[in-house]
Amino acid sequence: MSSEAKVLDSAEEQVTLGITGMTCAACANRVEKNLSKVEGVSKASVNPANEKAIVSYNPSQTSVDQLMETVKKTGYGVREEKTTLAITGMTCAACATRIEKGLNKVDGVVKANVNLANEKANVEFVSGKTNIDQLLAAVKKAGYSAKVAGDSNADTEKEAREAEYKKQRNKFWLGVLFSIWFLPQMISDLGMEYGFNVGFQFHINPWIQLLLATPVQFYIGGHFYRDAYNALRGGSANMATLVALGTSAAYFYSLVVTITGTDAGLYYEAAALVITLILLGKLLEVRAKGQTSEAIKKMMGLQAKTARIIRDGEEKDIPIEEVVTGDVIFVRAGEKIPVDGEILEGSSSIDESMLTGESLPVSKNVGDSVIGATVNKHGSFKFKATKVGKDTALAQIIKLVEEAQGSKAPIQKLADKISGVFVPIVIGIALLTFIITYFIVGFAPALISAVAVLVIACPCALGLATPTAVMVGTGKGAESGVLIKGAEHLESAHRVTTIVLDKTGTITKGEPEVTDIITTDSFHEDDVLRLAGSAERGSEHPLGESIVNGAKAKGLTLSDVTEFNAIPGHGIEVKVDDKKIYIGNKKLMQKQNVAFESLIKQMEELEGQGKTAMLMAVDGQLAGIIAVADTVKESSAEAISKLKEMGIEVAMITGDNQRTAEAIAKQVGVDRVLAEVLPEDKSAEVDKLKKEGKVVAMVGDGINDAPALAAADIGIAIGTGTDVAIEAADVTLMRGDLMGIVDTIRLSKSTMRKIRQNLFWAFAYNIILIPVAAIGLLNPVLAGAAMAFSSVSVVTNTLFLRRWKPVQTAV
Repeated sequence: MSSEAKVLDSAEEQVTLGITGMTCAACANRVEKNLSKVEGVSKASVNPANEKAIVSYNPSQTSVDQLMETVKKTGYGVREEKTTLAITGMTCAACATRIEKGLNKVDGVVKANVNLANEKANVEFVSGKTNIDQLLAAVKKAGYSAKVAGDSNADTEKEAREAEYKKQRNKFWLGVLFSIWFLPQMISDLGMEYGFNVGFQFHINPWIQLLLATPVQFYIGGHFYRDAYNALRGGSANMATLVALGTSAAYFYSLVVTITGTDAGLYYEAAALVITLILLGKLLEVRAKGQTSEAIKKMMGLQAKTARIIRDGEEKDIPIEEVVTGDVIFVRAGEKIPVDGEILEGSSSIDESMLTGESLPVSKNVGDSVIGATVNKHGSFKFKATKVGKDTALAQIIKLVEEAQGSKAPIQKLADKISGVFVPIVIGIALLTFIITYFIVGFAPALISAVAVLVIACPCALGLATPTAVMVGTGKGAESGVLIKGAEHLESAHRVTTIVLDKTGTITKGEPEVTDIITTDSFHEDDVLRLAGSAERGSEHPLGESIVNGAKAKGLTLSDVTEFNAIPGHGIEVKVDDKKIYIGNKKLMQKQNVAFESLIKQMEELEGQGKTAMLMAVDGQLAGIIAVADTVKESSAEAISKLKEMGIEVAMITGDNQRTAEAIAKQVGVDRVLAEVLPEDKSAEVDKLKKEGKVVAMVGDGINDAPALAAADIGIAIGTGTDVAIEAADVTLMRGDLMGIVDTIRLSKSTMRKIRQNLFWAFAYNIILIPVAAIGLLNPVLAGAAMAFSSVSVVTNTLFLRRWKPVQTAV
């Protein structure tokens, strides 16, 4: 081995990735093959048994991110460890940017998002490459404190918010107590400064001013010094740095004048009132920020507190935390269902609006599933608990929404870049202002102008502009049955130009029924249906299930299948009662040399009616046609019409033949039809549309839709579909209603509009007022007031987004 090869080997690293969505060895081979193709990968081994991929790679040629992206492009998911850290010590966007950079530098971290609005960091990392302790150490190194955030709980969340609010409120009122005495003096001085008569002159003894200002400077505003020190120790500067510098300059200049008895102006009131006003701004900000997460609080409060379980033949009420899987629970009319489960006895209608946004109650009978936190409207029933605690649907939804609220929209990148250099630039402007003004006017005016520049600058507004809107937007979506997995998907949805809808289970109900049976002279209708029903018993396709159900409905006795072979895109090949049976499309019959021309006219007529017509052959002889029709969802045509009104092209993708597909498309108003598409080719069709320059959203509900959902710019899964499809999607619609797509686009547009408004005002505020302060036209106290209320105005503007309503109720 050459020395060069040895160096390459020593530079190699190994990572283990957990793969999701694999169903067989073929999946594992596909993932392994694609990982091996990545430049820099020397070896990739995928084990379908433990669903893990072990990859040896050269970090100078590729990265863990690229490996994960390769797996996702192959149509599968990567299992990542996720944790949420509660951060303390942040005061502005510069703090968040600093922490985020530190976390992203940790080897093994896939992505770290720090949210200033909820003071949390969402970190995705690969286990084995890093751990929680290393993440906490990275935050500490940046100059801040962190701990792993506890489990979501409405009461603890509320208590934490209230505790922070009370702390800010007490400090503010204490600041008012000491600084209010400066107010008459400040009004008198402003009158003289700006040339208007206030009708009085007021001046406090310098030593009394010192006595009043000192507690405000070092006790009430002491946290600004601590925060500034921590930030500087971590190698950055933040809002606290600006406040500490500005108020300290005014305070210590006044202190020197007081001690020396020099006949010069005092600025104790500037320092004290600025700190008090900034505390007022933070107080209002905390209250407003608490309202941005109102949706999460509502969802947390939906859960029942107790459950009535039946143990040893006795009913007893226990706290919901003590319910275990397998418990039998009794629910009366009007009560909340405590956990997820399956009805064992009784029937009812249940209000599932908290989950789906659908106001109409859903009928439930024995064997049906029920969801925790939904409301039992009528009747009583017993059910078996199947999911409790963190595994319930509500808990999973809350977790998903919290992760989405903590994620970062791409539009925020510009604000983050500016926030990273904002404070040093402001300090530079303040220093330049001082030097220029000093040589033109003198020391005191130079000091005041520099202080005004320091306290007028507000990186907070920049930091809060996007995350607050994301928090409200994702929360409103969840309330309406639209689960958006991240801020990037909330942003990208408004740019969609083309939506591709899978037919079965998306446009249609996915519950087809046998409508027609046409036989040749050699076969009887019941014989064809019985053999077809027997053949399809091993199929999981909705069309196959409809044939089985049709045979059972007629009371036909089904036989066992001795051989079963599914031929994707063609049909099935089975053996029933020693007869070789083929059921499928024309391609299958042609492949098996079965003459079907005698029924081609009837087949085309059925397809022209929007029915799926399947040919059946027995021992090489044509037996007949079985036609199946799937009912179109009530809302499909209206939803597609609204999407077209929004200027979005709507296409339908299906494995059905062109004639059947076009008949369904005509019913619902779809203009572009992609028919006879094999399951594995759906993602390729999505890629073709993307190459045409379109921003593509794919909507589906089946396992075979997962690769296409992953390939699209934004994947939307129907929540009534499979777990694999939901996992692969970026947005999940809890109802099987296509109106959810319209709501997703509308919500994205509304949220982006609000984000742009916030960013505009945040940038305009700093761009306009920093120069005004620099040329000496802004008193430091007024600058402090403006700075304090800038972030409040951004958050308040965001709260108007809470008025958004889904399309069904938006009228």
